[in-house]
Amino acid sequence: MKRTDDRLLPVLLICAQALVWPVAPLLRGTVPTAADLLVAALVAGSVTAALALRRSRPVITLIVVAAACAVGAGPLPTGAMAVFGTVGVALALFTVATERDTFTTILCVLTLALWQFLQNITLHGLSDNNGLDLVLITLLYATACGAGFYVRRTRRARQAAELLLNRAETERHRLPAAERRRMERELHDVSAHHLTAVVVTAGAALGLRERRPELAAEALEFATETGREVTRALSAVRAPAPSREELPSPEDRLRSLIAGFRRLNQPVDFEIDPLPDGAIADAAYGIVREALTNVARHAPGAHTTVTVHYGDTRTDIAITSAPPPSGTPAHASGLGGGRGQGFLRSRARETGGTLTTGPTAEGGWEVRAILPGRTAAPVEHAVPRSYRAAQVIAAFGLVVQPLLPVLIVHADTTSTGTHVSAGVLFTLLAAAQAVALLWLHRAPRTVQLALLVLALLWPMAMSVGHYTGAVLLPPTLSTLATCAAVAALKGRGELRDQPPPTRTYRLPQAPIPVFPIAATAAHSTALTIAVLHRGTTIPTWAVATAATTAAALAIGAAHYAGALRGRRDRTTQGTQTAQLATWTEEAVRDAWAERRRIAAGLESTVLARTADMITEAQAGHLDATATRAREALTAMRALLDAVRDADETTTPDLRPQPTVQALDLLAHQCRATGRDVHIHVTDRVPARLPTEVDLAAYHVAETLLATGDNDPAVLELDADGSTLTIAATGVPRAADTAVRARLTARIAPLGGTLTAGRPPGTVHLRLPLTAPDDEERER
Repeated sequence: MKRTDDRLLPVLLICAQALVWPVAPLLRGTVPTAADLLVAALVAGSVTAALALRRSRPVITLIVVAAACAVGAGPLPTGAMAVFGTVGVALALFTVATERDTFTTILCVLTLALWQFLQNITLHGLSDNNGLDLVLITLLYATACGAGFYVRRTRRARQAAELLLNRAETERHRLPAAERRRMERELHDVSAHHLTAVVVTAGAALGLRERRPELAAEALEFATETGREVTRALSAVRAPAPSREELPSPEDRLRSLIAGFRRLNQPVDFEIDPLPDGAIADAAYGIVREALTNVARHAPGAHTTVTVHYGDTRTDIAITSAPPPSGTPAHASGLGGGRGQGFLRSRARETGGTLTTGPTAEGGWEVRAILPGRTAAPVEHAVPRSYRAAQVIAAFGLVVQPLLPVLIVHADTTSTGTHVSAGVLFTLLAAAQAVALLWLHRAPRTVQLALLVLALLWPMAMSVGHYTGAVLLPPTLSTLATCAAVAALKGRGELRDQPPPTRTYRLPQAPIPVFPIAATAAHSTALTIAVLHRGTTIPTWAVATAATTAAALAIGAAHYAGALRGRRDRTTQGTQTAQLATWTEEAVRDAWAERRRIAAGLESTVLARTADMITEAQAGHLDATATRAREALTAMRALLDAVRDADETTTPDLRPQPTVQALDLLAHQCRATGRDVHIHVTDRVPARLPTEVDLAAYHVAETLLATGDNDPAVLELDADGSTLTIAATGVPRAADTAVRARLTARIAPLGGTLTAGRPPGTVHLRLPLTAPDDEERER
C-alpha cells in the first residue's frame, strides 16, 4: 500500500504537466519541436523516478527535482516545467518535513529558496516588476513545510499514544504477577527468619530444659516479641504504604548484577540513572545481563563500561567492552546457543526500541539500545555534530553554485530602478508571518500581536513598492497566516499560559474569541486601505462592509475548521484516555484481588496460629508455643506453595473493589507506564475509613492519575478529624469537563466538594468521613 501511494502522486503530476505542456499548446495549434519533447521527457522521467523514492531518500529527491526543473526551464518554453517546478518541488519539500528532523527541513527550504533566487539573478538579473512570483513561491514553500510539520507532529503523537497504550497493556498483565511475587517474597522472608527462629529457639529450650532451665523464659519472651513482629510484618505485607515500596529498585538490581560479575573478576564500571519499575526496567536489566554474560563468556577479564541514561523521550543503554587481556583463555566461549543477539533485539523491540551491536574501533564490542523514555514518545536517534556540519557545508555549496558563472565572467547586472520592488517587501512580510507561526505554541500572545501588526503592513508595502497588480491579491495572501493561527489555536483549545481562575466546580462559561475578532478587524482594515488607496468609485462604507464580510468569512471558516479538528482530537484523546483508564483499573483490580486472596489465607491460617503462639507464650506453655510456631510455619509454607501454584481463577465479577489500601498498586501501575507519581497518606488518615469514603477516595485518585498526562503528579491524602482531603498537583487534564463530571459524580452522593484552579493542574477534594446516611442514623 505504501509503494502504491508513493507512485500514484508522481504519475498524477506527470499527467498534469503533460496537459499543461505540450497538450495545451497542441490544442492551440503550436507544435513543439522534437528537441523540446526529448528534453521534457528526460526531465519528466527523472523527476517522476525521484518522487517515487521520496520517502526513502527525501533530501536527495528534493535536490534532484529542483535541479532537473532548473535545467529543463532554460531551453524549454514557458509552462513546460510549471507543474514540476511548483507542485513537484513542494511535494518533495513536504516529504522532507515529514520524514526528517526540523533542522534538516529548515536548512533545505532556506537553501532551496536562496539557490532559486541567486539562479534567477544569474540568468535574468534584478527586475523591477511587482515580484509576486517570489511571494507565491515563499507561501508555497511555507505551506509545504507547515503541512509536513503538522503531519509529522500528528504522526508522532499517534505513535506516542500507541506506545503508551501498549505499555499500559503490558503492565496490565504484569502488575498482578508482580504483586504475587512481592507477597511471596515478603512471606518467604517472614517464614525464613521470624517463624523459623521461634521454632529453633523453642526446640533448643525444650532440649536443654533440664540443664538450662533459664532458657525457657528467654524462649517464651522471644516467641512473644517475634510473634508480635510477625503480626506487624504480615500486616505491612497486606497493606503496604502507597509511597515507593521498600523493594530493590531497578537501579539497585542492576548494581547487584554488576557486583556479581565483579566477583567473577570482570572489571565493570557503570553509570546508571534511576529507572521506574516496569517493562522498560525489565528490558534494560535483561539487555545488560545478556551483554555482560557474553563479555564474560567470550572476553573474560575485559574492562567493560555500562551506562543507562533515562530521559524524557528515550532511554539510552550502552555496554562497551575493551579487548580481552592477551593470553586469557575463554573457557565458556562454546557454551552459548547462538540466540543471545536475537533475544537482545526482541527485548528492545517489545518495548518499542531498537538495538545495535558491533565491534568498536579499539577491537572490543559494544551493545547499544535505545528504548522509550518517560513520556513513551517514539525513539529518536541522535544526530552527530559532524553530520550537521556536513549538511551546512553542502547547503552552502549549493547556494554558491549559481554565483560561480558571475564571479568568473564578472558580468555587470544592474537594476534599472531606484526603489525596492513590492515583491521583495511582500516576501519579507510573508517570511515574517511564517517565522511567527513557528513560535505560535511557545508564545501565543506575542505571535497573535505580531500577526495583527504584520497584516496592517501589507497596504504600506503595496504603496512603498508601487504595486500595480491585482489589488485584492496581497491582502488575501496576508490572511493565510492569520487563518492558520486561528485554526491552530482553536484546535488546541484554551491557551496554556492563561490558567483558569480558582473556583469550585460549576458549569464552564463560553469564552469570547478575542483573537478572531481582532484579526477580522485588522484584515478588513488592511483590505479597505488597499482598495481606497488604489482608487475606486464605490462608496467607502460599501468597501468597508465588503472587506469586513470577506475577512469575517475567511477567519470564521478557519475558526470552524480549527473547532472541527479540536473536536476530533479530543474524541481521539478521550478514547485513548478511556482505554488507558480501563487497563489501569483492570490491572489494579487484578492485583488487588491477588492481594486480598493471599491476605485471606494469612488471616485464616498464619495470623490465627501466630496469635495462638503469642497466647501460649504469654501463658508460659513452652511445649504449646513450639507446637503453634511449627503450625504457623507449616501454614506459611503451604500458603507459599499455593501462591506459587496460583492460577487466574478469580472470576472478574467476584473481584473486590480497590480501596485506599490499593493506592500503592495504582502508583506502581502509573510509574510503570512512564509517569512519575508520588502518593502520600498522612498519619492523620484513619486506618479504617467508612466503606463509601474508602471506595470513593480510591476512585478519585484513579480518575486523577489515569488521564494520560505525562507530567509528574503528587497526590496527598490528609484528614482533619471529620473531613478527608485529597490534594493533587500535576494533573492538568483534571480541568477538563468530562474529568470534572466524573469526579463530581463520585463525591456528590457523599456530600464532597471539588475545587480546581491556581496553580494550573491543582485539584482539592474534600470528603466528609461521616456519610449522610450515618448522620441520619445517629440522629
